[in-house]
Amino acid sequence: MFVDSHCHLEMESYNKDRDEVIEKSLKASILYILTVGTENRYFKTVNDLTTRYKNILGAIGIHPHNSDQFNETTAKKIKDYIRENKKIVAYGEIGLDFFKNYSPQDIQVKAFIRQIHLAKELKIPIIVHSRQAKEKTIEILKENSASDNGGVIHCYSYDRESAKRFLDMGFYISIPGTITYGDKKQSIDLVRYIPLDRLLSETDAPFLTPVPFRGKRNEPSFVRYTVEKIASIKNMDIEEITSNIYKNFVDLFLRNYKGGQI
Repeated sequence: MFVDSHCHLEMESYNKDRDEVIEKSLKASILYILTVGTENRYFKTVNDLTTRYKNILGAIGIHPHNSDQFNETTAKKIKDYIRENKKIVAYGEIGLDFFKNYSPQDIQVKAFIRQIHLAKELKIPIIVHSRQAKEKTIEILKENSASDNGGVIHCYSYDRESAKRFLDMGFYISIPGTITYGDKKQSIDLVRYIPLDRLLSETDAPFLTPVPFRGKRNEPSFVRYTVEKIASIKNMDIEEITSNIYKNFVDLFLRNYKGGQI
């Protein structure tokens, strides 16, 4: 009973075999997949996937890389999709990326703040992308009361001390397949530290493919390798880890559905 709390099935990487990848995930006991559209051009595909597949949920928002594309026309489009499709359960991914800087930093900040407030208006959680922008991310989340609707720090890459600051604001922490890339002390300490009731797992497919498939295109079915590594680090049964991750996923993204079932 696995969940992939963050992937990108709408991307071109899956144009030739998207249905097969999804069927493969079902056979691999992936109960829910959250596919995340990061640009205008992906929103319709996200919407369509949630309509076609019972186990696929969606999120849409403008990624920090594309912040210079964000405007009020886009904001209206996002609001319309979310209001019309209850299976689009989160706003994102949004945030800051001061590593790539594909959009100017001041534009990223403006788009991030505006989208936090749109998510609050829509009463849905946010999915936060933050890379080499820890302090500014925390500052913006605090100053704009982003914890009102909650959310997740996706593909977490900072240290344990920073995790505490995000956790103190009520956010979940999501662990990607990079945890399988070797026994790095910071990553191990982080996973040991994250409370079971704030932990999520993700693939970020088609990116960040876990061992033993590193170097190939990532898929939702590969999330089990990330979860197995988390279980090993925490010295727990994988069934207990998957049960907690599933509950966290339901609590965050399916809180508007009775019993967490769609």
